[in-house]
Amino acid sequence: MTQEAGKRPARVVVADDQTVVREGIVMLLGLLPGIEVVGAAGDGDEAVRLVAELAPDVVLMDLRMPRCDGVEATRRIRAEHPGTQVVVLTTFADDDSLFPALRAGARGYLTKDAGGDEIVRAVESVLSGQAGLSPSIQRRLLERLSEPEPQPWAAAPDEAPDGLTARECEVLVLIAEGLTNQEIARRLHVSTATVKTHINNLFAKTGLKDRAQAVRYAYAKGLVRPPAR
Repeated sequence: MTQEAGKRPARVVVADDQTVVREGIVMLLGLLPGIEVVGAAGDGDEAVRLVAELAPDVVLMDLRMPRCDGVEATRRIRAEHPGTQVVVLTTFADDDSLFPALRAGARGYLTKDAGGDEIVRAVESVLSGQAGLSPSIQRRLLERLSEPEPQPWAAAPDEAPDGLTARECEVLVLIAEGLTNQEIARRLHVSTATVKTHINNLFAKTGLKDRAQAVRYAYAKGLVRPPAR
């Protein structure tokens, strides 16, 4: 990006809980034309506070942070300070990270292997009203849009039993279909660790002990319909 004469640089806040990573990003941005780092935050709460105090143009936001994570901080920033755009800069590119961040209002999404030029393009893009997405994230969005709609479970989301979330119901249905954790992860485009977390949560909520009980539960609660005869 070549800075036009008289055009002020984009004012940026960096939010990342890892000190070494945060300082490295600040140092990198300091070398890039057209960007001025005006603050750095160690968690989402601090990021929201700095936005209120400094009114930056853009926040480069990590997702996994203590106290207030990047998704919640993004939601608060976009609601309370709509003049500040958010570009996610994270290690994670799975669906359970990507889509909540975009729904919260992030206009850009990069992974931490992005180079300086890519970061500059993302900042420029969101400030001009466009999306600042890395090529891999663009591909994932297109893949998601081109995928067939998953077969819905029988109950409506507001009828989910035992306080299960929509994602936990999705996982339960796939367990009932006989999929392994690895197969569920591939189907939902998330990590195996994320699948295990969903399973642990739904087992805790329902009191289930194993997958056989989970299958019986899914049919009993109407989440899965028996095959037509």
